[in-house]
Amino acid sequence: MGMLVEGVWRDVPRDTKSTGGAFVRAESAFRDRVSEPEAGRYRLYVSKSCPWAHRTLVVRALKGLEKAIAVSYADPYMGENGWQFPDGYLHQLYSRAKPGYTGRVTVPVLWDEKEARIVNNESSEIIRMLNRDFDRLARRKLADLYPEELRREIDWLNERIYRTVNNGVYRAGFATAQDKYEEAVTELFRTLDWLEKHLVKRKWLCGNSFTEADVRLFTTLVRFDAVYYSHFKCNLRRLVDYPKLWRWTRRVYALPGVKSTTNLKEIKDHYYRSMKQINPTQIVPKGPLLDFSLH
Repeated sequence: MGMLVEGVWRDVPRDTKSTGGAFVRAESAFRDRVSEPEAGRYRLYVSKSCPWAHRTLVVRALKGLEKAIAVSYADPYMGENGWQFPDGYLHQLYSRAKPGYTGRVTVPVLWDEKEARIVNNESSEIIRMLNRDFDRLARRKLADLYPEELRREIDWLNERIYRTVNNGVYRAGFATAQDKYEEAVTELFRTLDWLEKHLVKRKWLCGNSFTEADVRLFTTLVRFDAVYYSHFKCNLRRLVDYPKLWRWTRRVYALPGVKSTTNLKEIKDHYYRSMKQINPTQIVPKGPLLDFSLH
């Protein structure tokens, strides 16, 4: 896993020594907004394997924005040059947008074709732009994913789920110290247990309203049994051991367009082949066999 250093790609591994073995995620560097939501002006650079990029694909599909916003898909295998696309490497796009940039090169990226710039590379902000700014270009009617009356609840859910689940699986998987790993796994399953109880009388995380909180949780849980349970050692329980969470995940999967954004083969190929520090043999397991369809 490399990074750009003053505009030059370097093979710089993640440093966990300075954090006592804990994985600490870097802040996203590009945090602007769209200038004008024109059809054909913006492009998403994503990987189907990445849960953060997957968020943007889910919202794009749910709103029917496929014709308004183009997508470039990365190869599932991330080699020594980082994310690779048919027309080059993602780090080249970062250098073009900001010569001399120093930092990690991540997906998703919302790119402005007209101004040749990276608008934003923070998934949580991109999905809000897709939700609101591009609404007039949507071909499917979808209720506001971040309604005023639910924002306090959504923000609270997002914060807890991000810290302990979305990023929690990475804190476990990338930890290089036993205590940091155990801390992350304990917090992860404490939240999963809480979510199971939370969904006893709710269709969605905020009751009857499907919101961005559901999108953000889904892209982690849909990968859980196939990748995080074994590859990241999050193996106290499987997702299928949580009846309410498992049904909720399949309910999201059944929403219009979501299935087409979810590719478990690419997901497994990426994690098991690209992360050699965790899986040096690069062998991709055949299982588990998962059926996300509702019965």
